[in-house]
Amino acid sequence: MWKIGNIEISGKVLLAPMAGITSFGYRNFMEKFGVGVTVTEMVSDMGLIYGNKETKDYIDFPETDVPCGVQLFGSDPKNMQIAAKIVAKSVPFLSFIDVNMGCPVPKVTKNGAGSSLLKNPKLAGDIIRAIKEVVDVPVTAKIRLGWDEKNINFLKVISELENAGVAMIGIHARTTKQLYYGEPRYDLLKDLRKKMSVPLVVSGNIYTLEDAKKALEITGADAVMVARGGVGNPTLIRQINQYYEDGSIIDEATFDEQVDYCLELARYLIKEKGEDKAMRIYRSIAPKFFKGIPEVKKLNSRLASELVTYDSLLQIINDYKSRHNDDF
Repeated sequence: MWKIGNIEISGKVLLAPMAGITSFGYRNFMEKFGVGVTVTEMVSDMGLIYGNKETKDYIDFPETDVPCGVQLFGSDPKNMQIAAKIVAKSVPFLSFIDVNMGCPVPKVTKNGAGSSLLKNPKLAGDIIRAIKEVVDVPVTAKIRLGWDEKNINFLKVISELENAGVAMIGIHARTTKQLYYGEPRYDLLKDLRKKMSVPLVVSGNIYTLEDAKKALEITGADAVMVARGGVGNPTLIRQINQYYEDGSIIDEATFDEQVDYCLELARYLIKEKGEDKAMRIYRSIAPKFFKGIPEVKKLNSRLASELVTYDSLLQIINDYKSRHNDDF
């Protein structure tokens, strides 16, 4: 058990925000597997200020079974403060506000937001202070190691954030320039939690229980943040939590279980977004449930080109099963 401010968190897994994936339907689906915390997709401060409908949709969600935070991105303390006030007023079940200081995507960083804030630790701290002035919920931040190999300054950023009153820090163990490529540098984060006054969550290539164990052992973090590694493999959440609860190791999901999970998530997304939009999104998500199976390329090709309705998803999967029954 650990805390974000005064919020008690169970388990060792925080569900990382992912643009285009971690909508309410996805977060809701993942709750049953044991995620202790969820976070919305990135929400633009200016999108909220100008009343953009798509942006406002990100913060329109009902009460959930686990704490859920709204992740804001922007670069101006005053605008972030205004956006935070909108969030606090609009989300009745808000648990915390997270500030994105880790997104490495150029369309975000070119405007001074995301991991561009790592270049100016004082500004990062000022944003936390500005938000804390207008909300009653904890304020957290997600960062990276630094901008590039020559500018690894996470300790300075952490110090500024802690002095500003941040309630938790998540750190992705890569630089901005690495994007999502190359090995995460957990070695640079050795025993980091001992140097901090607030909870630490770490992320970067958490695809297996062993990945999570390694990250937690090196850093001493309170939890791991699971992102791409959990897409199509929700059992990973259970494996991590179970291991840290009693030391036992849960088996990988069977093919039939993966089919059930795939269909279940599709139903969550259809309920949230409507069948047409949900299935367009699902063309890139559904294949994640079927990694490593025989003739997976043919299955993925059909999912990408023929997936238009829930019934078509069911048909594609059933056609595959009928041809490969003896393989499982």
